[in-house]
Formats: sequence, structure tokens, C-alpha cells
Amino acid sequence: MNGPSVREQLEALAEPGYQKFASSLIPNIDNLMGVRLPALRRIALAAARGDWRTWLEAAENDFFEEIMLQAMIIGYADMEPEERLRYMADFVPKIDNWSVCDRFCLGLKFARLNQAAVWAFIRPYLKSGREYDIRFGVVMLLEHFIDDIYVDDVLQLLDGVSHEGYYVKMAVAWAVSMCYVKFPERTEAYLAGCGLDDFTFNKSLQKIVESYRVDADAKRRIRGMKRSARGRRQT
Repeated sequence: MNGPSVREQLEALAEPGYQKFASSLIPNIDNLMGVRLPALRRIALAAARGDWRTWLEAAENDFFEEIMLQAMIIGYADMEPEERLRYMADFVPKIDNWSVCDRFCLGLKFARLNQAAVWAFIRPYLKSGREYDIRFGVVMLLEHFIDDIYVDDVLQLLDGVSHEGYYVKMAVAWAVSMCYVKFPERTEAYLAGCGLDDFTFNKSLQKIVESYRVDADAKRRIRGMKRSARGRRQT
């Protein structure tokens, strides 16, 4: 790579004020430089148009932004599905926060055209003991599989997720709410007999009620399903 190194580019773009703000949104990490996402996207797009394989092989993992760039490049670069799945498998263990996880999943647009292969790939992550492995699997479900073919299977998989991590529970609630927005009757029937823990169940209802795409009558029904919560977020 000619010119400034990636680390030098990031250091030049880092903003102390933004670093403080962004750190408040991702409280479980302490390696954030403070580079805004549009700037990271520009770097990633430029890298994806060049020798991105060499770029990924040499990529460093010390800072949040360095890991986020890898997530973006794996989504942007032109490659066959099998190769992308290999890069995904190598990358998932690096995920240690919701922001990298969710941006990574959002960028994997190829999943819509390769659903069978991606479905098989992500299912083992839902049984992992690692919080962000599971969140990765759940967010992949909600981003790429809430459709007429997969929605019932998605709900079944969500019902089987078992992990006490806050970011797992919130991802499951988000996914259930998106299922409701797109398939309200099927999701409401699921909610009537699902096995979600009280926290995740009530968060699912909350997110459904907060959606502007759910009508007032449906919101009244959903509010009426609320359980008496036995647990609270651990801080």
C-alpha cells in the first residue's frame, strides 16, 4: 500500500470529541479512536477496489476502527460466496461489541442471493456460548431471513436461543419485533406460546409497540400480552 498506512490515516481522521461520544454508545470497549463511520466507509471502499486480500491479511486488530474496516471490506469486496463465508468465519471471533456486529451483518448483502448456504453457516453460531457469536447469528437472521420462506424457521430458532448476555437478549427482541412488523399474524401466534424469557419477551413487545409500522389496535393487543418481569438488566 502506497502513501500513509491505515493506522496513520485513522489517526489523522480521529476526533477526540467524537471518540468520547461514540465510547458512550459502546460502553464495553476501550479501544475506540474516534473516526466517524462515513470516513471508515470511504477507506473500506477504496481498499475493496484494490488488493483487498493483502489488505485483510495485513490488517491490525488493536483498535475498534481497524476491526470495523475489516467488517466493511468483507462485505464490499467482490468474491465468490464460498470465499466470503471463509472470511466471515475468520472474522466473527473478532467481534466484541454490538456496533461491529451489526454493521458487519448489514453489509453482507450477498446473503439474500445465497440464503441456503448462509442459513447453514449461521445456525451453529446460535448455539455458541459466546455472546457476540450468538448476536451475529441473530442479526443475520433479522437482516436477511425475515421473508415468507424463512420467517417461521427464524422464530423457531429465536425461541431456542439461550444466553444471559444483554446484547443477545436485545438482538432477539429486535428480531422478533421485525418479524412482527413484516408478518404480524404469524408472529403474534408465536408470541402467544413462545418460550422466550420474560425480559426478552417484554422487550420484544416494547419494540413492537414502538414501531410506527404497527397500528393502534395491534399495539393495544401487544401491550396486553406483557408479562410480570422477574429479571432486570445487570449493570
